[in-house]
Amino acid sequence: MSSPLIAIIGIRPSFPLGQVVMTRAVNDKVAEDAGFAQFVTNSLRRHATKDWGDLDKDDKHENEVSLRNGYRLFSSYEHQTLPKIWIITEADRSATTILFPDEY
Repeated sequence: MSSPLIAIIGIRPSFPLGQVVMTRAVNDKVAEDAGFAQFVTNSLRRHATKDWGDLDKDDKHENEVSLRNGYRLFSSYEHQTLPKIWIITEADRSATTILFPDEY
């Protein structure tokens, strides 16, 4: 079953995302900054469609291997004026978490 958030933002994921959650800090920033909220939405869409963001070639390749073998998926997204976020989908595809790097 897909997350209600996925249905709301119109993502057709390439793999199961499970329950999509964000840390309190990301949630607070989303609530106060519409530009950041749009960045998070766009980043989640990218992650769900296998655009791993601002990773190097080796890390992107690792995600492709992880996708085939059922391991954890990791993406990183940066914007010139907004805080970097990470998105992690668990190996069992039960959850996808949006967080700031310093929260890991």
